[in-house]
Amino acid sequence: MDKQGQDKFLNFILERVQEGKEEEAKEILTENFKKQAEGTFTQDDVQHFVPKMINLLKPEKLGEVQEVVKQFSGNFGK
Repeated sequence: MDKQGQDKFLNFILERVQEGKEEEAKEILTENFKKQAEGTFTQDDVQHFVPKMINLLKPEKLGEVQEVVKQFSGNFGK
């Protein structure tokens, strides 16, 4: 994912997290983007990312975010 795509994804997620959880979500995403840029981002990272983010999301936004993450992880490695 390029920088523009990362920024869009970051903003998409931050708009859907619970109030007060934005910084935690941003830290998780920033770490994942860093690993991606370094070439060390793995499918295992994706699997750890999802449960962490589920705990931060607004419950009513969970399905929407899961669909986007599935698309992202389905394209992982392409």
